[in-house]
Order: sequence, then structure tokens, then C-alpha cells
Amino acid sequence: MGERLNKKKRFELPDAYVLLFFLALVFAVLSYVIPAGEYVRVTDAATGRTVVDPNAFHYLDESSPIGFFGFFKAFFQAFSNMSGMIFFTLIISGAFQIIRATGAIDSGIVALTKKVHGIEMVAIPVLTACFSLFGCFMGSAEEMLPFYPIVISLCLALGFDTITGVAIVLCGAGAGFAGAMMNPFTIGVAHGIAGLPAYSGLSYRAVIYVVMVITTIVIITLYAKKIKKDPTKSLMYGEDVGDLKMEFGDITFTARHKAVLILFVLGIVIMAYGVAKLEWYFQELSAFFIIIGIILGIVGGLNADRIASNFVKGMSEMVYGAFMIGVASTVSVIMSETMILDTVIHALASLIQGATPTISALLMLIVQTLMNFFVPSGSGQAAVSMPIMAPLSDILGITRQTAVLCFQFGDGFSNIIYPTVGYMMAALALGKVKWQVWIKFAWKMFLAWFIWAIIFIVIAVQINFGPF
Repeated sequence: MGERLNKKKRFELPDAYVLLFFLALVFAVLSYVIPAGEYVRVTDAATGRTVVDPNAFHYLDESSPIGFFGFFKAFFQAFSNMSGMIFFTLIISGAFQIIRATGAIDSGIVALTKKVHGIEMVAIPVLTACFSLFGCFMGSAEEMLPFYPIVISLCLALGFDTITGVAIVLCGAGAGFAGAMMNPFTIGVAHGIAGLPAYSGLSYRAVIYVVMVITTIVIITLYAKKIKKDPTKSLMYGEDVGDLKMEFGDITFTARHKAVLILFVLGIVIMAYGVAKLEWYFQELSAFFIIIGIILGIVGGLNADRIASNFVKGMSEMVYGAFMIGVASTVSVIMSETMILDTVIHALASLIQGATPTISALLMLIVQTLMNFFVPSGSGQAAVSMPIMAPLSDILGITRQTAVLCFQFGDGFSNIIYPTVGYMMAALALGKVKWQVWIKFAWKMFLAWFIWAIIFIVIAVQINFGPF
């Protein structure tokens, strides 16, 4: 009897590709059930953005469910829509492989490991806080992808695992993004649509930011301490991460290695300036990383053939994760093409009406969190939801600032668990972490964040978080 039980396989979630395919299939079937509807889009005179008119929703006379062939065409459309992120992910992986081939990353990590020997846990709060600043002030998400291989390699060298490395960057930047004081892509856009002064309510948001970052640091540190003490406790124990786990041996940190890393840090500073001041996005960032890869390859002593071969090697290792970004966005393509996206949003907004201000605000948080599954874009969700939520908050007796806070939390916190979030799937691919493994860690982080969100929203309702 005991042998039979031992032979029984533990239940495992299917591959993420399988999950996403069936999720897309579910919404394809729902396109035959959910009536097609549409909000009228208008141009906001103040911001120039196209927004939804909350009072102009109507059902369409005819539905347009997706057909058999159209379902598979939606995958191509999703890949086309997400091509910028997909190619960016491939290119930074190729560029990073060039940098790794110079030996600078390996030797730099060896030198850093020696410096923090005995105080390895210090690296977690320092790095997590640093990445949270990117999310808080720059709204960085996809832009963090170049950092994952570096932090993962460092964590492995310090005796942690790949989940620790992914969490430091993804959850660190995520805590800053969702608990931000001045995120331009969420708070900035939402304030403009709601008619609020730009980045108002800063002091209360500062408290939120600090609490969220501390919570994130504590959860990651507790996990890292556990696996540092007993590696078998790692959720990645037994997984093959051979090409991420560096064999350092007697590596010397040479002057050439230092030059490569100094230029790399300078490149990151230039990249940050380009994103913040020059509005760089995927096209400019991709071009920049190609340039950085070539320059650092030359400085690191690689010839043209080695630069090219390592660039291709890096991209080939990222194909699984990069293509997952396209598959993940197929759901939103199907909902948009079949005209059921606005119907779902209208139904979610209708759920909020008729409750007390506190309950209404919490329902607004839940609706925004659900909406983020279908519209996993900060500025995109703001453009779709805030024209509805802002006037609705007036009716429900909630300040518009509180409505923005609900959007901010609902849009941001679930970015670390939803498989429809492209950059999260890319981050997991960089660490070779399966989504079904990651979720075993991430649900605790999400739950802690969500509990804090409820507390902060209840307080916001009680203090009439304003100015209005």
C-alpha cells in the first residue's frame, strides 16, 4: 500500500503555455455568451488622451463572437501587439550574454561575494529598496528586465535561489510601482483623468510606499533565510539552473573586467535618463542595448564572431519566455476583437453601486484588481477605468483621490501573480522559474500587499483623502 502511494504522482499544474491557451479558449467561448457592448471614446481636452465616456455605454445590435480560425489568428495579433516587448526581451538577453561572455559579471560577483561574506542578508533590503525607487518614481516594470540575470546570479552566489533573485527585482519594483508616490504611468495619468492636482496626496502615499517596501523586504528575507539554512526548502530545489549558477573557481577581477562593469553602470544611468527625460521605450531601449552589447564585448576582449555567437545564444535561451509574452496577451485581443471587453468593464463597474462609501471603495479595489487581469497596463487601465470610476466615486460619496488609490493598488499588486502580465512572465523566464512554482511564493506577497491595501483604503475613506 505504501509503495502504491509513493508511486502516485503529485498533482502539478500544466505548463504555462497550456494554461494560457485554455484561458484564451474560455474567453473565445464566452464571446458567444457575453453580449457585445461599447463605451463611446472621447478625447480629453486637458490631457489629449482618448478616454471612455462613463455615461455612454451601449450594447451592440449584433454580437461578433470569434470563429475557429479567428481564434488562432488572435495569437498572431497578440504577438504583433506585443512585438516591442518580445523583441526587447530577446535583445537584452542577447546583450547580457555578450557581457557575461567577457567574464566581467562572474568576476564582479566573486568580488562582491567576498565583500559581503558573513552579512549576505544585507544585500536583500538594499537591493529591494533600490529597485522600489525605480518603480516609485519612474514607473519601471519592463525596464527592469536587464537586471534580473545580474541579481539572480548574485543571489545564487550568496547561497540563495533564483526565486529570491526574481523577487528582489520583481517584487521590489512592484512594491514601488503599486505603492508609488509619483508613478507617472499610473498616478500621473489617473490624476489627469480624474481632474486632480498632479501627484497630490503625496504625504499619505509616502507612508504607503514605506510600508509596502518594508513588507516586501521582510517576506523576501524570511524566505531567503529559510533556504540559506536548508537549501531543500527552496521552491526551486532540484531544478536545473546550471547556466544561471556560475562556477567561479579562481576567477580574478581584472582591470578589463572593471572597465566593462563601469561602462555597464554608466549605460544603466544613460538608460534611466533616456526613459525619464527622453521618453525612450522599447525601440530606443533595444537599440541602446545592442550598442551596449557591442561596445562592452569589444572592451571585454571579444572578437566580432564571439560577440555575434553570444548574442544569438542569449536570444535563443529566451525564446520560451519571450513568446509567452505574446500568448499571455491573447485574452485581451480576443475580448477586444469580439467587443466584450467594454461589457465586462461595465458589469464590473455596476457591481460597485449601492453600497456604503467604505464597502464601495473596497469593491472598487476588487473591480480594479479583476480588471487588471484583462487590461494589464497601468496607463491603459487608467484610460479605460478612471473615466468611469472618477464620476462614480462622486455618486458613492468617495473622494476621487481614494478612487485613484483603489486603481493604483488594483492595477499594481496583481502584476506579480497574473499570467497575463507580460513582463512578469519574461522575468520568470529569465530565472527559469515556472509560473506554477512562482505562484507558491508570490501568493503570500500578494496577500500581504492586499491586506495593507484594504487598511489604507479604509483609512482613506475615513479621512476623506483629498483634496477631493
